[in-house]
Amino acid sequence: MPDAASNNTVKTPDWFSRAIAVLGQRKTVVMLAFGFSAGLPYALLVGTINAWFGEAKVDLATIGVLSWIGLAYAFKFLWSPAVNAPPPFPFAYLGRRRGWILLCQSVIALSVLVISTLEPTTGLGLMALAAAVAALASATQDMSIDTWRIEVADKETPIDLLSAVYQFGYRIAAFIGGAGALFLADFTNWNFTFAVGGVVMALAVVGTIGAPEPAVVAAQTDDTKRVGETAERLRLYAVAAIMLSWAWAGYELISFMILAVISDTPPDAKAFTATYGPLIVIATVIFPCALAAWIGLRRLGPEGAAPVALPRFVAATTDRLYAAIVEPFVELMTRLGWSSILILVLILSYRLTDTIWGPFAYPFYLGELAYTKSEVAFASKTFGVGMLISGIALAAWSLLRLGRMPSLMIGAVTAAATNLLYADLANGSPFIDGFMSVTGLSWLSGVLSVDARMMRLLVAIAGENIAGGFAGAVFVAYLSALASRLHGAVQFAVFSSLTMLIGTLGRGALGSMIESEGYAAVFVFTVWLGVIAVVVCAIEWARQSMTPRPD
Repeated sequence: MPDAASNNTVKTPDWFSRAIAVLGQRKTVVMLAFGFSAGLPYALLVGTINAWFGEAKVDLATIGVLSWIGLAYAFKFLWSPAVNAPPPFPFAYLGRRRGWILLCQSVIALSVLVISTLEPTTGLGLMALAAAVAALASATQDMSIDTWRIEVADKETPIDLLSAVYQFGYRIAAFIGGAGALFLADFTNWNFTFAVGGVVMALAVVGTIGAPEPAVVAAQTDDTKRVGETAERLRLYAVAAIMLSWAWAGYELISFMILAVISDTPPDAKAFTATYGPLIVIATVIFPCALAAWIGLRRLGPEGAAPVALPRFVAATTDRLYAAIVEPFVELMTRLGWSSILILVLILSYRLTDTIWGPFAYPFYLGELAYTKSEVAFASKTFGVGMLISGIALAAWSLLRLGRMPSLMIGAVTAAATNLLYADLANGSPFIDGFMSVTGLSWLSGVLSVDARMMRLLVAIAGENIAGGFAGAVFVAYLSALASRLHGAVQFAVFSSLTMLIGTLGRGALGSMIESEGYAAVFVFTVWLGVIAVVVCAIEWARQSMTPRPD
């Protein structure tokens, strides 16, 4: 019979025990390192380098054109099939995933070190080239890391927790590559700062060398079988159609960027995005998905279809291209069926409430609200990053304790609702002031000698960043679970690219709305955009409840 002491023992919650067990796994430690390796180059190349250009008096039009290297992250799915091939010698010895990751890390580190030896006033062209190469390598590394995460997930290290840990590493690197780099450059210089960034990036190879390599033999066998289920004529036409569609999109993007660099009068990027943006999304994503759905309905092709007489080399090349490019879309559309429409709407709308107004944050802080640069730097880049990490920690707890779909719903609701904090800021902060008075934050600001205006900004950023960190982590977990283990590189790249592209396309119209109606009205509008995600998320939750499937 158990004694009284044993009856009074407090049991450790099951979710807490699971979390501790997962955090001690080798895969989890590697995932944290991979998240850091993905976040650092993005922070340096898309954000911090522009501060260097600004300080060097590079004109704004040129900075705007150079910022288009960030398109590598939005359109990375165009070359995503490449990471399913073995990496070049000698990186292939590490395996398909680790080999590509190590290759990309080496190119990024070398490119950042090259940048550190140059000056914007004398070597801007070479700096831009090195940054573009690093951005391409960084986007490719992201795809390889995303695929590694999907392929190594298991019951001991579930995809939800790996996704949250990845976000931890990514945000820590974003802080170091953003605020940390700015502080270091203030005390030393930009060349030394980027040299340190290149060295830190080179050290990231330690995580890659220590990472386990996912098994791929079964996936390759299944791929070969499924390719054979599609008629030869259909494979040829599908490969040709998608490659032509992607080639057109690539031509439009690359030719615009070349024109922007060589032209004395840079072309209008906003007009290009408004005109060609929707067409590029249709050509690169919507069309392949629609074609894949049609192929899935007639897998074997028409009865009695005459085979296409192709040379053996051409036929083999077509099969490889079909397996790499078309089959991931076919598998996705066949597996999801009609629910793919619902999932597509969810992917397009879930982060829209945050991503669409992001570029207007600094004009809002500095122009509309008249905060100083130092105040915004502390609130957004230092305090804000801490709040983001807090949101990710809450997401990890929620994913373990509540599950994926409840967490996804919480993220959708809070991401939309917290935009009301910014609407309140734009209207003079009456509700934030009331909240601060009720919770004692007004008293605390006096004790800490923090100006009331600054405390209002901190409250708004805390709410928005906690919600954004939470929503971002659970959304990555959802997308990672949605992608198949066989085609994670292409499918996750398409998912994440769609999330970025839809917000980018709407920013031109949002800027016009700010000019005509003001910031407060726009923030309320973004809340209603978030309501779309809440409704679609509820429907998707109901669909999954009615048709359960293994994670």
